[in-house]
Amino acid sequence: MSEKMVAMILAGGKGTRLEALTKKIAKPAVSFGAKYRIIDFPLSNCANSGIHTVGVLMQYESVVLDQYVGNGEKWGLNGVRSITSTLAPRQTEQGLSWYKGTADAIYANIDFLDSVDPEYVLILSGDHIYCTTYDEMLKQHKKNKADCTISVYQVPMKEASRFGILVTDEKGQITEFQEKPAHPISNLASMGIYIFTYKTLRKALIEDAAKADSSHDFGKDIIPTMLKEGKKLMSYVFEGYWKDVGTVASLHEANMDLLQSGNDTNLEKIMNGNRLYSEDTYSHPQYIGKKAEVKDSLINQGAVILGKVDHSVISNEVVVEEGAVVKNSVLMTGAHVCKGAKINNCLLAPEAYVGENVKIDPKGDKIELISGKKVN
Repeated sequence: MSEKMVAMILAGGKGTRLEALTKKIAKPAVSFGAKYRIIDFPLSNCANSGIHTVGVLMQYESVVLDQYVGNGEKWGLNGVRSITSTLAPRQTEQGLSWYKGTADAIYANIDFLDSVDPEYVLILSGDHIYCTTYDEMLKQHKKNKADCTISVYQVPMKEASRFGILVTDEKGQITEFQEKPAHPISNLASMGIYIFTYKTLRKALIEDAAKADSSHDFGKDIIPTMLKEGKKLMSYVFEGYWKDVGTVASLHEANMDLLQSGNDTNLEKIMNGNRLYSEDTYSHPQYIGKKAEVKDSLINQGAVILGKVDHSVISNEVVVEEGAVVKNSVLMTGAHVCKGAKINNCLLAPEAYVGENVKIDPKGDKIELISGKKVN
């Protein structure tokens, strides 16, 4: 597989719906699950699949993400037979321009792909939570002699308008495609995971780049055009946990899912026997004080817990002072909750500070995002 398929990870979006969390960093670099970053998931999936050539396409606030990805060492994607390249927009003979869309981002790096000369190209989103290997998907793609295979996931009908929606026949061949439709015709959602036969993809990208009226996007342009041209597009049904963490509420929910050890959405089952690689923060051991109470929570190294923590996800260097109560919440690196404070259904950004005796308990299903500013 490593000699046949190259992975290209789209990691350049702004992630504006995550509000303060993505003000200074790209969404794939956002913390998740007490010790990980979102980008750890697709990179670990590539490593576990035996893919040795990976391009990470960056654009918005790329400095932190670029530093974190580095040469791919954290995921074993560096070395004599492996390479991880971070690919940002660059100035060429044609000038300097930002990536105009997902397809344009790949087209702008077509020389990188040509230099590797793959048979197949795997295109991934850098901001989804799931663990898998892509071996079976590639095997099915080759067996079907497909031009493109799209990984699909059944979502609740009420959420279908957020996704690219497909209709398939009894053999799994895609017959219709709608990009984020107001009135979805099915609940079979594209996961933003594509395997293309490279020769077909290369031709489609070049033709799309020449169209002045194109938005240069896979869902809006490349996929619909390939369908119209009669190309063979197949679906691959994904079974397992998958979450698009594009909003504060969905990011909070995905963190809470890790704590539900009685069903199929806890971290061990999400990983499904695969390894999830990340960066070691080299923090001191976590400390749980004499009067502390911790229930049903993930606590990373470096955390100091002196108060009560219930059903929460606690990152490294977090401090929960004596008398403080943290419930149903996600506390990212360096967050601090002072004595007497009580928070429920909150997501604390890195270095967020909640002062003494502050009470935060949003009504209904609302999740309160607390940024790095002091809350007194």
